[in-house]
Amino acid sequence: MKRPEALGPTAAIEPAAVRPRPHRIVEVDALRGFALCGIFLANALVMSGLDGLSGGGGGGSAGPTASGLDQVAHWLVMALVQTKFYLLFSFLFGYSFTLQMDAAERDGAPFAPRMLRRLLGLFVLGALHAVLLYPGDILTTYALLGLILLAARAVDPARMWRAALRVYGVVAGLYLLLGAAVALVDTGEGDEGLAASAASAAELTAAYRGGPADVVRANMDAWSDILVGLLMMGGMVVAAFLAGFVAGRRRLLADTGTPERTARLRRICLWGLAVGLPGGVLMAAGTVGPLGARWEIPAFILGMLTAPALSAAYASGLLLWFTTPRGARLAARLAPAGRMALTNYLAQSLVMALVFTGYGAALYGRVGAAAVLGGTLLFYGFQLAASAWLMSRHRLGPVERLLRAVTLWGRPVPRG
Repeated sequence: MKRPEALGPTAAIEPAAVRPRPHRIVEVDALRGFALCGIFLANALVMSGLDGLSGGGGGGSAGPTASGLDQVAHWLVMALVQTKFYLLFSFLFGYSFTLQMDAAERDGAPFAPRMLRRLLGLFVLGALHAVLLYPGDILTTYALLGLILLAARAVDPARMWRAALRVYGVVAGLYLLLGAAVALVDTGEGDEGLAASAASAAELTAAYRGGPADVVRANMDAWSDILVGLLMMGGMVVAAFLAGFVAGRRRLLADTGTPERTARLRRICLWGLAVGLPGGVLMAAGTVGPLGARWEIPAFILGMLTAPALSAAYASGLLLWFTTPRGARLAARLAPAGRMALTNYLAQSLVMALVFTGYGAALYGRVGAAAVLGGTLLFYGFQLAASAWLMSRHRLGPVERLLRAVTLWGRPVPRG
């Protein structure tokens, strides 16, 4: 479904109450639904206690009783999913930011107070999510870094694009320096280092298999590591935000079936695969195997720096596919989940907490990668069906409705 053209000059004098509400962009919702699946796969490895057990170079396993299938499943997620889908989600956050600007303009409401309330609502949801369910929450990061978009929203799209490239360039330079430094230094931990790592892993496992208080304490203890991750990944998120904002201002995800945009999408897809796939393979080889532990961090860094290319290939390839009859049917299946992505994201964490922590079955570290990822895909399929049913009856998901109420504080929230 294609987005209607912007309102004409007469819209400035047309009462906001009678302006037609624009149709949603199905392709954007479908991309968001697709990104939701990838984020779920990556998060499941962490919440199940599998992420980081590989030890680099295959020194570890994809679970306590890892089979060859477990190793393959873990390797594929590291190569094709890890660090790729949160960038796609970040890009779509920047794109949706422009849609929020348009909505405020249609309603005749000042945008900055409305968006500040929305970001505050995201931050509160994210903080609760991080404490109670999953410390690797992304909502708080989006809420904080979204302030950059708010401050820069009046910048010309061309300048915004150059800023995105500069941010990526600075981040890439810092990462490459770090990777080179690690590669030149012997990273062998020795017996004492290995014993400390094993003790830390055992303590974390005991916490997540303990009671609810132990789970909350473990989540809060992980915040220092999450802060380091935010500092490392924040630059990439900002670059993706800015790129998505530019795409939104230029309406690059609307009317994707035109010959010019089709050719552009094909070029992006081909170049993205050419750059991103080798980087993903290198990341998997360093974190799961067969490269040695010395190359784990450098390989991960190189894979992370090429991740935007693979993210772009995924997005452009899907947009091309969505213009075909089969692709349009796929978009129709994915879009409802994307429309209520926030509800689905939090539901995923709730289910994983019930399965892997002391809130429920306490299977942390007890299930192989293949079973974890298989169960993840099964539940995602359920989410697709449930989202389609719910979106056929309501315009917003439950958490989206709550966030919209905060965003429109003091204004009536449309029913449906």
